[in-house]
Formats: sequence, structure tokens, C-alpha cells
Amino acid sequence: MRRRVLLAILLAVTVTACLLGIPLGYTATAIVESLTREDLAGRVRQIAAILDDEVASGNELDLSSVQLAVPTGGHLEVTLPDTDRDLTLGPDLGEDTISEEVPIVQHGTVRLSIDAGPMRTTQTQVALLVALVVVATVGIGFLVASVTARRLARPLRHVADRASRLGAGDFRLDRTRYLVPELDSVAEALDASATALAQLVQRERELVGDVSHQLRSRLTSLQLRIEELTAVPDEEIAHEARAALEQAERLADVLDELMAAAREARAVGAEPVELGTELVTIADEWRAPLRAEGRSLKLKLQDGLWAKVSPARLREVIGVLLDNALRHGAGAVTLAARGDGAGASGPSVVIEVSDMGNGVPDELAEHIFERGVSGGGSTGLGLALARALIDSDGGRLELSAKRPATFTVFLPVPRAGDVKGVRWPAERSPR
Repeated sequence: MRRRVLLAILLAVTVTACLLGIPLGYTATAIVESLTREDLAGRVRQIAAILDDEVASGNELDLSSVQLAVPTGGHLEVTLPDTDRDLTLGPDLGEDTISEEVPIVQHGTVRLSIDAGPMRTTQTQVALLVALVVVATVGIGFLVASVTARRLARPLRHVADRASRLGAGDFRLDRTRYLVPELDSVAEALDASATALAQLVQRERELVGDVSHQLRSRLTSLQLRIEELTAVPDEEIAHEARAALEQAERLADVLDELMAAAREARAVGAEPVELGTELVTIADEWRAPLRAEGRSLKLKLQDGLWAKVSPARLREVIGVLLDNALRHGAGAVTLAARGDGAGASGPSVVIEVSDMGNGVPDELAEHIFERGVSGGGSTGLGLALARALIDSDGGRLELSAKRPATFTVFLPVPRAGDVKGVRWPAERSPR
């Protein structure tokens, strides 16, 4: 885009400069020649008038009387039909000359010539000056085109990057505006889309959670009732009850598989991420806003940490937690990451965000991740969305300490098969 804008403006400036410069150069050289000829014609008329007076007075012609009117290096030639010779003054100039000729009233002609070399030099200088002006115009046009292309390309790249992050699950609002009405309207549309998508993700997570909870509860109740039937004295009824219980257990397994598949589908962008590089980038982005409030950001990272997570969702979640600490906390903010060994669901990585503020009130702690709940007058959507996003990648977000407020993100450690581009041999089972 930037290259196209630059080439279009540069082409327009170059064509305009050439269309104006070529006629201007031609006109300038013609004007130089016209002025030279006008000066020469004025001199030759003056000489002719003096010689006319001498002829009319019957005096013998003496060209020394008109020598002052002859330019330096010029050649004067007077032709009188009543004499056998022509009168000349000045050196012979050869063929490349400029000449002006006027008749004498008493019969004859006066011809004044000068070397065309000085005029050609002046014409060349004028042409070079015009060419220099054209080149300078093109150069200035190139600078203007570069600035204009940069001003247009930077917002377009930013809009494209925002759209890409939005598609990757990064729903943070960006209040950057570009002072270009069309681009500003696109930015506002992206903000509206980000808000709508964030709410949609949250509703989807709540719906899936509610449905899975209800199904699991009803299925558990059904299994308990069927288990009671397996203990009845009637063997036929007990046999059928055991068969029904087996089917219910299979249904529970299918439900677990469906929920796991749904989580995997949502975590399609999850990939092995080196947390050291990612968290350093996020910290660098948030240091300036914290510094503007007179606060600092401390980074504590354990070496060699890897997690399976979507990079865009990780930036969104950590950004929400840091923004929450900026808005509602106080003092220095700490971003730490460490390994957590093997938990109930396998090895995990822990990321903690804490500050030195008053913490989370007791009455708010139980509902801090519910949508619409906020202790500072905000929308109450950020933490709910952050939990939904991190849960979509198979992780968890918890409030691990109320005072000081400490939010903890648990992320799964990638397995060998999670590395893209590497085909790992399947486990062999005995036949």
C-alpha cells in the first residue's frame, strides 16, 4: 500500500514537472536568444544612423567613430554599392555567429555579428537551472509522497493488525484514532465488533458451563437411582438395572469427550509458547502507562518456561490483569511466572499478577469473575472475559489472594505432540 501511494504521487509530480519544465526550458532559451538579438539590433540601428549622417554630409566613412557601439569581439561590416570594397571592423568570427543587418538610407547595408558561443553558454546555464528546478521539484515531491504514504500506510497497517488480533481472540479496545474520517470509522467499527465478540464469547462460555453442569447433575441423579435398582431381589430387574447403569456410565464418558472436544475446538489457536519472550514483550508494553502514574512493573521469570496457549489470548488475559492493577491497585505491580510441577491435570505453568493496593473487598471476592461485577465503576467485563479466554485454552484464572490482590493464571505445559511440524510416532499397543 505504501509503495503504491508513493509511486502514484511520485509519478504525478514527475509528469507535472516534466510537462512544465520542458516548455519552460525551451521558452527560457528562446528568451535568451531574443534578448541577445534585440540588443544586437539596437546597436546596428545606432551604427546605421551615424553612418547615414556621415554619408549625407559627404564625409568619408570612418568606422572608428562607431567603434564604441560594436560589442567586444564583434564584427562590423558596411557594404556601399558605390564603392568597390566593403568596410569592416573587428576580427573574423567564422560561421557560428549571430547577425543583424539594416539598410543605410544613402544606399548600402550595415551588418553586425557576434560570436554565438556566449549566448549558447547562457542558454545552457538557463536550461540547467530549469532542469535543477525540475529535479528539486521531483525531490520535494518524493519527500512529500514519502510522508503522505507513511501517514496513510501506518494507520492501515494498524487497522489490519487490529483486525488480525480480533480474529485471534484479542478483544481489547484500542482508542487510537488517525484523524482520517474513513479510517476512524473503521476503528470504531472494530471497537464495536470487539465488544460484541467479547460478550458473545462470554455468553457462549456461560451457556456451555450451564449446559454441562445441568447435564452432569441430571446424569448423576439418574445413575444413583439406577444403582438402587441393581440391589433389588428380582434378578431380572437387577440385570436390566446394571445394563442401564452401564449405558449411563457410557453416556457420562461421551459427555466428557464432547466437552473435551469443545474445549479443543475453542483452543484451536493454542500452541507451545516460550513465556519468557512473550511476557517480556507484554511487560514492555505496559511499563509506559504505569510509569505515567508514577508506578513501576517488576518482572520475575523462571528460565525455560513453556506453555500451551494462544499468544493473542495470553496477551489479552495478561493485559486485562495489568489494566486491572493499574486502575484499581496501587504501588508497584509484579508479573511473575514459574513452574508448578504436576497437578491433578498434569504439569502446569503459573503466572501471577499482583500489586500493593488495598486488595479485593470480601463481599466482592466471591463474584469478581462474574460479568457486570466491578468494584471501580467499570463495565465488569474484563475479568469475566479473561477467565473465559484462558479457560478456552485449557487453563484457569483464579483470585489466589485478596490482600494484596493476586490473580493467578494456570496454563498447561505442552506435550511432544503439540509441537507443530513434527510427526511423533503413535504409541504401540499389543495385538
